[in-house]
Amino acid sequence: MKKTAVITGADGGMGSEITKAVAQSGYHVIMVCYTSFKGEERKSRIILDTENEDIEVVQSDLSSMESVVEAVRKIKSKTQSVDLLMNNAGTMCTHYIRTEDGFEHTVAVNYLAPFLLTNGLLPLMHEGSRVVNMVSCTYAIGKIGPNFFTKGREGTFIRIPIYSNTKLALWLFTRELSERVKDRGITVNAADPGIVSTNIIRMDMWFDPLTDVLFRPFIRTPRQGADTAIHLLLDEKCDGVTGAMFASCKQRKLKDKYLNHPQMKELWEQTEKKLEKFFSF
Repeated sequence: MKKTAVITGADGGMGSEITKAVAQSGYHVIMVCYTSFKGEERKSRIILDTENEDIEVVQSDLSSMESVVEAVRKIKSKTQSVDLLMNNAGTMCTHYIRTEDGFEHTVAVNYLAPFLLTNGLLPLMHEGSRVVNMVSCTYAIGKIGPNFFTKGREGTFIRIPIYSNTKLALWLFTRELSERVKDRGITVNAADPGIVSTNIIRMDMWFDPLTDVLFRPFIRTPRQGADTAIHLLLDEKCDGVTGAMFASCKQRKLKDKYLNHPQMKELWEQTEKKLEKFFSF
């Protein structure tokens, strides 16, 4: 049976590169995209580049938990097995947006959607399945406080700290999930792409031109940013490796506080309670 890969944010810069690499490896690919139009457009290009026509698009607004649940149902109707799951989609809101479910928008897309989607697809995974979550070096300045789910952070809205908080949460999810599914032979790892030139970087605040000048020499192309995720998804060297964070295709040495974070299990339990009514796949 042909292996299946599910990739979120597959219509974005890095998502398209990851999709292309996985398609070239012969997988049946399910692209989870924000809009069907853009997804189908990217799909057509990838088919031309890879000559792999076994690619499908599932539309999902990852800020809506009902939409995530519907995506899980659609994926289950298209495959009986998930061999690769790439939680790549991400956003960084420039102002406060409360989702229809009462969550802060960046938190919903970057953390809650991967949590819900992954748990929904776990029954289709098996020994050898791989889950890869796209984190960021900003996890190191993340803090998860009482208002994380509804406001993203304590105090006023500031986008970079909120983004950082979601990436720390996604890393803690990676660690906790890796322990929970280890006995099933499923591996769960995180990829840090570095600073990548994608639509997530919005040059619309007064300090951004200066930031652009300072950081532009270090900014990677979407393909360069995708390399670490592709390595974790496809490289045989990653067989059996789990609960790790990789950057530039190498395992990152982390401090113990990030390997055994005191909020790891607590955050999982809190998240389950917040999403309890959506666990109806």
